[in-house]
Amino acid sequence: MTKQTDRFYLGRIFDSKKREVTLDPLMYDPDDLTTHAVCVGMTGSGKTGLCIDLLEEAALQGIPALMIDPKGDITNALLHFPELRPEDFLPWVNPDQARREDKTIEQAAADAASLWKNGLAKWDIGPERVQALQDAAHFAIYTPGSESGIPVNIMASFEAPKIPWDENREILVEKISGIAMGLLGLVGLDDLDPVRSKEHILVSNIFESSWSKGRDLDLSELILQIQNPPFEKLGVLAIENFFPEKERLELSILLNNILASPSFQSWIEGEPLDIESLLYAPDGRPRHSVFYIAHLSDAERMFFVTLLYSAVETWMRTQKGSTSLRALIYFDEIFGYLPPVKNPPSKIPMLRMLKQARAFGVGQVLVTQNPVDVDYKALSNAGTWFIGKLQTEQDKNRLLDGLEGAAPGLDRKTYDKLISTLDKRVFLLHNVHEDQPVLFHTRWAMNYLTGPLTRVQLPALNALAGADKGSTAKPASPARQRLAAPAVSGKRAGEDQTSSTRPNVPASVEEYYLPNNLSLLEAVDKAGISPPQDVKRQVIYKPVLLAQATVRFLKRNYNLDYDLVTSALISDPDRQGRIRWEDRLSDPIDLDALDRQAIPDSRFHELTAPLNDGAKLREFETDFQDWIYHSVTVSVRANEELEVFAGPQVLQGEFRRMCAETAEEGLELAREKANDAFDKKLDTIRDRLLREERELEEDQAEHSQRKLEEMGTHAENLISLLAGRQRRMTTSLTKRRMTTKAKADVKESLDMIEQYKKEIEDLEKERLEEIRDVEEKWQEILEEVTEIPITPYKKDIMVELFGVAWFPYYSYQDQGKEIELAAFTD
Repeated sequence: MTKQTDRFYLGRIFDSKKREVTLDPLMYDPDDLTTHAVCVGMTGSGKTGLCIDLLEEAALQGIPALMIDPKGDITNALLHFPELRPEDFLPWVNPDQARREDKTIEQAAADAASLWKNGLAKWDIGPERVQALQDAAHFAIYTPGSESGIPVNIMASFEAPKIPWDENREILVEKISGIAMGLLGLVGLDDLDPVRSKEHILVSNIFESSWSKGRDLDLSELILQIQNPPFEKLGVLAIENFFPEKERLELSILLNNILASPSFQSWIEGEPLDIESLLYAPDGRPRHSVFYIAHLSDAERMFFVTLLYSAVETWMRTQKGSTSLRALIYFDEIFGYLPPVKNPPSKIPMLRMLKQARAFGVGQVLVTQNPVDVDYKALSNAGTWFIGKLQTEQDKNRLLDGLEGAAPGLDRKTYDKLISTLDKRVFLLHNVHEDQPVLFHTRWAMNYLTGPLTRVQLPALNALAGADKGSTAKPASPARQRLAAPAVSGKRAGEDQTSSTRPNVPASVEEYYLPNNLSLLEAVDKAGISPPQDVKRQVIYKPVLLAQATVRFLKRNYNLDYDLVTSALISDPDRQGRIRWEDRLSDPIDLDALDRQAIPDSRFHELTAPLNDGAKLREFETDFQDWIYHSVTVSVRANEELEVFAGPQVLQGEFRRMCAETAEEGLELAREKANDAFDKKLDTIRDRLLREERELEEDQAEHSQRKLEEMGTHAENLISLLAGRQRRMTTSLTKRRMTTKAKADVKESLDMIEQYKKEIEDLEKERLEEIRDVEEKWQEILEEVTEIPITPYKKDIMVELFGVAWFPYYSYQDQGKEIELAAFTD
């Protein structure tokens, strides 16, 4: 097998008739990506693996890439281990999956290393190619709005572009519109009409006024100019008539709240959104920069994606034209960013890039598992389509409708047939640069595909890639962070900030007392410090936000009836209402274990904002429910062909047993059906054989009789001849003919008997082959296991606990310092 080194090795050709992978490689010309690519496939179709393959090949070809990762899957692009050692895989093995498979983490890591070694070998990929991938580019994870990865400073997006205003006014005005819509969306002003919204018009004109003069803006200056605009009129109306001062003040306060929020500091620190620096390192090597945005709210995601696309477009305009692929923009899930009807801020720059980026050698790869809700008219500019297995017939028909619009003259019937037969990791490649579509099976990814990674794993991931210098966050291996309050803290003696009087919580807000379930020695041991000697201790309470809900997952068709308890303890909720619930999860709180009142003689810390704000706490509760609705899922293990489903309460071994039993029943029915069909055929032939054997006996008797008659006639003729009498010879001839016919009948019967026996023998062999095929088919069905993510209905989210909880601590003096140790553990 030979490969063209200047092309992407994405897999091997798949023979649809034989249903098998051939040895012919699928080599893709990277320059075809200048007309952009779309990848469509359901969850489990293998599209993430295909896209990782494509990004690996881009890195090996020295092509830089910016990757937008809304789910955390593309973080796997940093997990390349040339030596394929189990210890390399160990930190990245999914512990939940290992537990479901009844394995230790070490066993799972060893199995992963072996699986990757064998998988790469099967696809003719050696360790040296993995090493070449590792050396080909600088890899890094960027986290806008967070310090978990390398933070991104968005203030560069407010700076006046380096391209001439007059020559590029139309493009820059559209860029300003996108920035304004994204920024206003951050403060809750969604779905604005750029033509009707006063807020949008004002902010856009402020940007235009500054940029047209070559002046930079930052958020502080924008807030001041909203209060005192640098112009007296908008259109023909005076600014006071168009947008009164009082209303402008309200808008400036909304934006100032963002600027004042501690959590917003991570948006204006870190690496600037400088596209040239994000594409190429100082040493000249390309960068593969992953923008992890799974932690952001929908409004924050839209804001950042719009800024990024606008920044790419501005950079692109400074480049010379190119017919070769210069850079890749990869978007792992475009659902909601390029819809068919609505026009969110991201859509306009994405559309322009689809139409114009080709001339600059900038290609987009857009991925979705929701083929129904994308703008196919916009995607008609895409020259390459990777189509994987789809969830429903509706998805397939919608895709074919869109593909017909993108490629007039397309043979819909042929594509329909090909798409309907796609298996996992088998894709239909439609490329306008080629004569016909191709089916291919994706190759084994060089990167370890462990699944989506969480924010707490990103520092370690950047450290692995040598890209952690831009991040101030420390690597963390736990799957989730515990309560943010420290287990032990110290302050100088005499700095008492407590009171013996419990502060009142806001009206209508629930109040709880977490139990003092650790002894002082247990608290000391948990904190890892030396035990105190004969000290006087006291219990003090600190206020925290407690949230707990029971989420019922009920899907009868998936045999799922499961209750999941989700709990969170937050010691320092953000005053502006931004809580990352996924980072503050705790073990469920036993309602019966809660104390009814504080321990006697205890003291209390002050109740500060936002825990003293009833309205804000109610917003937090709504946000908690919304977060559960959008983020909390359970996985159902499924064998859809067998119609066997198992929720998280069912162990992996039990699920396998259920599948095996169902498959055995199906196999037995299939065997019986096959045997019945062959028995009917055999019975028919055996009946014919019996009839033929009876006919043979009759023919043999007839033949014997005819021979006797013929011999008798010959004898009579001889005697008559000797006696001198004349006899007619016709009688002898007649007898001879009858004997010959009887003999022929015997031979015919013998031949037919032999033929029927041969047919019986052939049918028995065919029966054995059919049974083997049936057994192989059911074995394949048994192995077709997928995981289906299930999200809850809002009505099935039942909040059990929400309000202010008093968290107990032991307090004592040690060497002049006041020590506080957590007296509760979840």
